[in-house]
Amino acid sequence: MLLIAAWALPVGGAGALAALFLQRLIGLVTNLVFYQRWNTGLVAPGLHHHPWWLVLLAPVAGGLVIGVMARYGSEKIRGHGMPEAIEAILTGGSRVAPKVALLKPISAAISIGTGGPFGAEGPIIMTGGAIGSMLAQVLRLSADERKTLLVSGAAAGMAATFNSPMAAVLLAVELLLFEWRPRSFVPVVGSVAVATVVRGILMGTGPVFPVPTTGLHLNGGITALAAVVGLTGGVLAVAATWLVYRAEDAFAKLPFHWMWWPAIGGAVIGLGGLIEPRALGVGYDVIDQLLTGRATTSLIIGILVVKTLIWSLSLGSGTSGGVLAPVFMIGGALGAWEGMFLPQVMPGFWAMTGLAAVVGGVMRSPLTGAIFTLELTHAWPTALPLLVASTTAYGLSTLVLKRSILTEKIARRGLHLTREYSTDPLETFFAEEVMDRSAQILTADRVLDGKFLDALLDEAAAGHGQRLFPVTGEGGTLVGVATRRALLAAGTSSSRESTVADTVQETVATVRPDDTLRHVAYLFAEHSVTSAAVVDRSPSARVLGVITLRHLLKARLHDLTEEHHRERLIIRPTATADSPSHRAHAAALTGAPTGGEK
Repeated sequence: MLLIAAWALPVGGAGALAALFLQRLIGLVTNLVFYQRWNTGLVAPGLHHHPWWLVLLAPVAGGLVIGVMARYGSEKIRGHGMPEAIEAILTGGSRVAPKVALLKPISAAISIGTGGPFGAEGPIIMTGGAIGSMLAQVLRLSADERKTLLVSGAAAGMAATFNSPMAAVLLAVELLLFEWRPRSFVPVVGSVAVATVVRGILMGTGPVFPVPTTGLHLNGGITALAAVVGLTGGVLAVAATWLVYRAEDAFAKLPFHWMWWPAIGGAVIGLGGLIEPRALGVGYDVIDQLLTGRATTSLIIGILVVKTLIWSLSLGSGTSGGVLAPVFMIGGALGAWEGMFLPQVMPGFWAMTGLAAVVGGVMRSPLTGAIFTLELTHAWPTALPLLVASTTAYGLSTLVLKRSILTEKIARRGLHLTREYSTDPLETFFAEEVMDRSAQILTADRVLDGKFLDALLDEAAAGHGQRLFPVTGEGGTLVGVATRRALLAAGTSSSRESTVADTVQETVATVRPDDTLRHVAYLFAEHSVTSAAVVDRSPSARVLGVITLRHLLKARLHDLTEEHHRERLIIRPTATADSPSHRAHAAALTGAPTGGEK
């Protein structure tokens, strides 16, 4: 862990520099295309009036360039970054090709700089992840260690983009690591810490969208209304996710190569830009207006309708760009619109609530949705309503949609992905709790007589019985194991009287009584065995029993019972001590018979 944590620190610095580079590159392309000037500052395409043909054709041209880059450079630059990072972790051993680290930010800068309604965070996640992965590929590391460095780079880029270290770590845990263990959590935090410090030096330490909380007064009613905003945010999240994948299905039916799809998506963007120019680009300026309560009604409605449509439909074309910034804008617009009919709390409060809700619903990351909003605005007193809104949207999204905008793309590539974290039941049981203590233990000098062999044959014919027999020598020390098949073969095929010693095999795996079943499962997998002797930790290694794969299922059965078996544990007052229901309940708790046995 300490070695990987040490390597994660420079990865964090490199991720921060990559985030700054991408932002500058997006600014450069935007200024060149829409303002015909050489400037790297982030600027919105729709701040001034542009010729209609520029608004319409710039996204199409950008889409054409991205299609060519994807076909002849790397197809991995298609999409919004996070599913690609997840796929690299799940199927690629956390290996990312170096050319992806170069082409992904360039393609994203072209897509966003020519008007694409996307965010920079997805490409930064992929780029930062590629930096961590490439370092890991140079070093002699395992796949899990490569994963940790990949996620460290991805989280570093995220933290540097939005000055949001806690949200970046949560995003890593909820979306990328697939575990919460010290071996990965500590390096990711180290990387994010370095990235945040570097970001502070290069771009400042203040919030990206500062929201003053002067005059904020929260109560139970406001928190309850936050849940209502969460429900509507969940509905919008479901609708946007549905639109993305219906658009993807529609593009897949087109009778020509996918290289041309981003250009068609660019035409959709251009048409939307003619209706609402402020929907083009990253839109940080619009998010700032929404969160500070300065957005006009026409801008709110335009963003809510146009941005949602062009983002969802164009993302399905396979172009390059992230999802977070558009989700911020769409969620903020939803909350700002609802805030016109809700009680006044403070400027931008309901926009913040909508932002947290839609992030929680779209990304299926409720903690990330709430913490992201807090770190973007530094409006810390609003934590409770934001958490309520984000969690409510998350709950609705999980009930309505089988998969999120991230996991659906993974599933369409033939992979199964779970986002649920729970304690492994194999980790909560010890070998001594499930092993077979009545297992027969043989001595090496035992003769394989007819009675013993007949019993083995009967058990084999019935399909049950002991299959592995611990064999002990003088003093009861374990000397090896014998299988039922070997015992039968030796006893029935030899012309002389055989002993157990003739069948003894070397013990490749032994289990201790205090080993967890998870350790036993790993031991079985490592040595390709399905059973092992359980021996104590004394010098004599006394045999205590045998454990098999069948015994491991007892932990799963216990977990299944706890999840699905319902019972009443508190007796209703109407049940007397002598009533049948009382006796039945007591028997269920104690395991005693329910009849009149003494």
